[in-house]
Amino acid sequence: MEPHLSAQGLVKSYRNTPALRGVDFAARQGEVVAITGPSGSGKSTLLHCLAGIEVPDAGSVALGGRRIDDAGEGRRSRLRRSRFGVLFQFGHLVAELTAAENVAMPLLLSGIRRRSAIATATDWLARFDVAELAGRRPGELSGGQAQRVAAARSLVTRPDVLFADEPTGALDSLAGEQVMIQVTRAVREVGTTVLLVTHDARIAAYADREVVVRDGLIEAGR
Repeated sequence: MEPHLSAQGLVKSYRNTPALRGVDFAARQGEVVAITGPSGSGKSTLLHCLAGIEVPDAGSVALGGRRIDDAGEGRRSRLRRSRFGVLFQFGHLVAELTAAENVAMPLLLSGIRRRSAIATATDWLARFDVAELAGRRPGELSGGQAQRVAAARSLVTRPDVLFADEPTGALDSLAGEQVMIQVTRAVREVGTTVLLVTHDARIAAYADREVVVRDGLIEAGR
């Protein structure tokens, strides 16, 4: 099967410090790939280059066979708003908005009417077992609840690829595993490819495959 998201020869440095040193990578449609490695190994930089958040110094990134790394910031931003979902360690929910409004935000930004967007957002909150929290604001949520809301927001547009950078890093082990159970269940239903950066072996175990990054190179995969 042809890779859905791929990279060839990715190189990225910060000043004189290399972060990626010629990385090749590929993920199939609907595959969950854990990207692991020690702190400073380059795994988050790899994720950011694949997501178009950062532009590599050399090499290429392609989605569905079409190169995206050479696109301007405007097109890459549109990709992240429509075809990509992003879930970070801290959910970055908007404090002034309710949980439902936070989840609906990507739909509203794409032009969906508010009533329809809120209804879809509420459905996604139900997938993560937090529909009863739809009217609460982030300050009224526990860490695990807030991260479930953030996960629902990252998937509400049914993205082609979900980029998750230490999505359970701020949670205790039980809350983290609950989030991963619900994320993996949801992405299986919609066929989203997931790239999951984590340092936690228990979280990596939810992936179909693990890729180990060390010193800016992919050291091993299984």
